[in-house]
Amino acid sequence: MIQVDNLSKRYGNFMAVDNISFNLRKGEILGFLGPNGAGKTTTMRIIAGYLSATQGTVKVSGYDIYDHPQKVKRNIGYLPELPPLYHEMRVRDYLNFCGRIKGLKSGRVRRKRLQYVIEHCSLGEVQKLHIHKLSRGYRQRVGLAQALIHNPPILILDEPSAGLDPHQIIGVRQFIRQLAGEQSILLSTHILPEASLTCDRVLIIDRGKILAGDTTEKLTGKLKGCDMVRVLLHGGPEDIFQRIKAFPGVLEVSEQKSPDRKKDDPRSFEISYELGKNRRGELARALVETGAELLELRPKAMTLEEIFIKITSKGH
Repeated sequence: MIQVDNLSKRYGNFMAVDNISFNLRKGEILGFLGPNGAGKTTTMRIIAGYLSATQGTVKVSGYDIYDHPQKVKRNIGYLPELPPLYHEMRVRDYLNFCGRIKGLKSGRVRRKRLQYVIEHCSLGEVQKLHIHKLSRGYRQRVGLAQALIHNPPILILDEPSAGLDPHQIIGVRQFIRQLAGEQSILLSTHILPEASLTCDRVLIIDRGKILAGDTTEKLTGKLKGCDMVRVLLHGGPEDIFQRIKAFPGVLEVSEQKSPDRKKDDPRSFEISYELGKNRRGELARALVETGAELLELRPKAMTLEEIFIKITSKGH
């Protein structure tokens, strides 16, 4: 849906975006993560047509942003960091105006979309108020509604949770997840748990360069050089620790001991093993073959915060 190739943006001697390439797939939620000044907002503004690039190409739904800017904008709903609001207008009037300028000429279609965004962005209680009377959180929701009003296939959301309280953040997160599949979404955020819960894939950018991009689980494997799992076993031989350690591909084993554990209670182990296809299945079979009852086997990944800090700290 979005294809970015060798994109750069220079301001004088400062390289804000430095030769980056990535893609946004159909129906995907892609998180754009990085410290302040990393180049996230600049990249989003270029894709949305608000800034020109120094070099590189960007295609949106197959249209080049320079050759077909109007077609690109019809395919995009854009929520900037500071939503473009007319504060003297009432919420409903403003959204109706946005629908008109974004090509919803049919009054029936426009009313249907207006009702949809008011309901899903939780604006029913304030739809008749002037925008200048709204809190920052409600203004953020109005900004999200204007991005959605024309039902674009692609959403670009710059800090969509900014200014929202915890309950509102949960609501926006759930709403964004509901849009996945219908819309392809590129969003930036500083709230790392939010990205982990919302996004299918993340890109980590720092100093204008993309340093990593993948699912959280795969990034963990790349950084650690191994996979990790936590297993819960019941029964089995007394020397099960040594047996696990001797399994082909196992690099490290640690037992998670509890001071109040009783003799017949399950035992918990954390196991690091070599990266490779179907390693987890081989490990599960080997554990069962010891005679132990395998109660749980789940991946143990680094948190997104740990990944973010580890990647962005390199070179600082």
